[in-house]
Amino acid sequence: MFSPVYLDHNASTPLDPRVLEGMLPFLTTSYGNASSRHEYGRAARKAVDEARQRVAYAVGAHPTEVIFTSGGSEANNLFLKGAAAPLKMGLVAISAVEHPCVSEPARQLARAGWRLREIGVEPNGRIRNADFQAELAAAPAGTPLLISIMAANNETGVEQDIAQLAELAKPVRAWFHTDAVQWFGKRALNFRALNAAGVHGMTLSAHKLGGPKGAGALIADKRVELEPLIAGGGHERGLRSGTENVAAIVGFGLAAELAAASVDVRGSQFLALRHQLERGLVEQGAMIFAGTAARLPNTTYFALPGIDGETLVGRLDRAGFAVASGAACSSARREISHVLMAMSVDPALARGAVRISLGAGNTAQHIRDFLAALTATIMQLKGMTAVAG
Repeated sequence: MFSPVYLDHNASTPLDPRVLEGMLPFLTTSYGNASSRHEYGRAARKAVDEARQRVAYAVGAHPTEVIFTSGGSEANNLFLKGAAAPLKMGLVAISAVEHPCVSEPARQLARAGWRLREIGVEPNGRIRNADFQAELAAAPAGTPLLISIMAANNETGVEQDIAQLAELAKPVRAWFHTDAVQWFGKRALNFRALNAAGVHGMTLSAHKLGGPKGAGALIADKRVELEPLIAGGGHERGLRSGTENVAAIVGFGLAAELAAASVDVRGSQFLALRHQLERGLVEQGAMIFAGTAARLPNTTYFALPGIDGETLVGRLDRAGFAVASGAACSSARREISHVLMAMSVDPALARGAVRISLGAGNTAQHIRDFLAALTATIMQLKGMTAVAG
């Protein structure tokens, strides 16, 4: 069977075989409901508790701070809407490059009466500190303030200094949240240190680090009063009702533990491959977006002037390489990336955007083969353009 080389790990990662092995009993013989009082239920509850400890220890949190959700999108919504619900209308501030599962709930809050501010970024994708501080200074004293800034961008891989931004927000007593979905598994992560700096909530997702889809978590400072999105049986300290997806939660716990243990080694491996890839891309005339910024070691976002990104992705797929033209969740829409627009990238160049995100299974040979396929594809596309002209 044809199996393309997978270079789209920011969209989702393969399930680690060790994670699958740990999940299998809870998909077969250990099928109890974790809320049941009998032996089957107690076994499920024990597995959920152990997974909670694994996730907590992997990110430097306490198990009681871990709220399991169905994924990153739900966790982001839980913090923004949940923290807003008990408060009077105030200000919600997000970056201009947030994932839609942050920007859309922020816009929902704006429609309900909150004031929304989008903080601009520099051409390299980093938050404009002056704009951030200006928004904080402009907030009326005593006004409730929610802030959500992603730790690393899913398209460009650009990293933000979350601890510094949270420290700046401390004087205005904001509730500060970060979407760390892309960060976790590629960089070391310590919620206790971030919490000391002023971060009150952090979002994680299992399927970005070798775990199953359908499992995520909000790591939440217990001082933040949250209104649940899903009411019912009082699961997850009453913050996320519903029968626990035990197998997925178990997988999440194992994936988190494995990711934390290997993060330094994998980061070095990814960076070496990224350097190899980007040298080859530049030789072919590619523009690397945010090339000078601190980025995740596995992520390259580029464009070749005059070549449409969607067309290139399709051609590369047929050549045996799975890459992306932007965020996976919005790939069905032929819109220019809002991230690149916020970075003031020329729209003509932005339409050529292609993302490569490396993972544990990728090798130097994959990079060499990809660059060779890219060269051939570019020649074909330019030949077609010349004929058409």
